[in-house]
Amino acid sequence: MAHIEILAGKQREFEAAVQQALPLFARAKGCHGAELHHIVERDTSYVLLVRWNTVEDHMVDFRESADFQEWRKLVGPFFAKAPEVVHSEVAVK
Repeated sequence: MAHIEILAGKQREFEAAVQQALPLFARAKGCHGAELHHIVERDTSYVLLVRWNTVEDHMVDFRESADFQEWRKLVGPFFAKAPEVVHSEVAVK
C-alpha cells in the first residue's frame, strides 16, 4: 500500500489521473487489482491499495517497467512529497 499526500486543490485531477493509470496495474505481472482510497479526515491524503502476488512482482517487475514510468508521469505532478510505500500480509482473518 502507498500513502500519498497530494497538493491542495488537486484532488479531482489526481483521482482522474489514477483512474487513467489503473490499466497499467491491471496488466502488470502478479497484480490482482488496485484501489484508491481517500482519507476522509484529510483532504489531501490517499491510500493506494494494490494486491500483488509477491513483493518482487511489485518492486522488481513493475518498478522496472515502462508502465511504472507512465504511472509516475501521470500522477507524480500531484504529489506533495514522495509516497510512503509498504507491503503487508494478512495476519488475522
